[in-house]
Amino acid sequence: MTQIPLLNTSKSPQILKVGLIGLGEVAQAVHLPTLSLLSHLFTVVAICDISPASLAHCSAKFHIPHCYTSAEELCFRPDLDIIFVLSSDEFHASHTITALQNHKHVFVEKPVSLSVASAERMRAAEIASCGRVFVAYMRRYASALQTLLSELKTAGDIKFARVRDIIGPNSFFVEQSGTFPEKFEDFPAGAIDERKALLDALLREAYEGHKEVTPLMTRFCRFLGGLGSHDLSVMREVLGMPKACTGVSMHPPFFTATFEYETFAVCYESGLDDVPRFDAHLQIYGQKKTLKLQYDTPYVKGLPVKVLVEEMTAEKGYQQREIVPTYEDAYTAELKQLHETITQGGEIKTTITDAMKDLEIFQMILKKAFPLDLC
Repeated sequence: MTQIPLLNTSKSPQILKVGLIGLGEVAQAVHLPTLSLLSHLFTVVAICDISPASLAHCSAKFHIPHCYTSAEELCFRPDLDIIFVLSSDEFHASHTITALQNHKHVFVEKPVSLSVASAERMRAAEIASCGRVFVAYMRRYASALQTLLSELKTAGDIKFARVRDIIGPNSFFVEQSGTFPEKFEDFPAGAIDERKALLDALLREAYEGHKEVTPLMTRFCRFLGGLGSHDLSVMREVLGMPKACTGVSMHPPFFTATFEYETFAVCYESGLDDVPRFDAHLQIYGQKKTLKLQYDTPYVKGLPVKVLVEEMTAEKGYQQREIVPTYEDAYTAELKQLHETITQGGEIKTTITDAMKDLEIFQMILKKAFPLDLC
């Protein structure tokens, strides 16, 4: 974990001034509404996007005074305490490094990046900066995760575990979230080509040694950066690092992988379909308990993260328990922890170094799926 020096010694909470880069769906449906509700902790001073229409829309809707089409200009503002990097994956490294070069703290959406090499560049920039990086793995800040870890202590030896993230269309949930995000495509000339060039460079690093990166390889890597980064990060915090990836099955948009641990195996199942449900969970089969950490869609506030317990009773009967530690959503919990860490001092759990462990797991999977001797 990374220690942040104490910035605020007063009894009243310091309101952190935020600059935000990237005004897509996650910004409009999640972070800007949550930051608005946490106005006693954060105020968004400036936003940045390459779409002037997005800037105009979000500036008016969320009452944000300053707009930029250049991330460099936004990061140069001396009054900002922290930069939220909510741009697409291929820009995470460059935007984070720019913010760190201006000695700003950074909140960067997962995945930290798509290649180990780019994450190493981000880490080098952090070492040279007064700012620190907080990677946005909101599922790991859900209170129910700590409840699961507490229950796991009395579950006995782990025999098997399953990680699943099979969900329907995001639009089904977003359209019912009450946030009404808008999509704009007034991009400047050359923007799409720049994005593709950055993605191609990242993929070449992720698939180092391969003569070419095929469309399937691209899709699989991006899939891991999307759903996979959430799932595998929670798996790693609860179960630790796997010894190896022992198998991969690819039937897009469904992907399956198996992992070997010291005394048990884990099956990872992930996919997208048209059924409007959100089945995201980690299930652990212990000798004495079966535990399930069940996530619901994060786009609709108030849907709790649950822990389900199956066990034998003292009378040798069968018992099911459902634990809801809180109705506070994981995004709110994550941002409250971010604020406390920066203003009160403390350690960051989801650092760049921590996130690089997930990129190592990505590499286990990619190397199993696309071995060099077959490419």
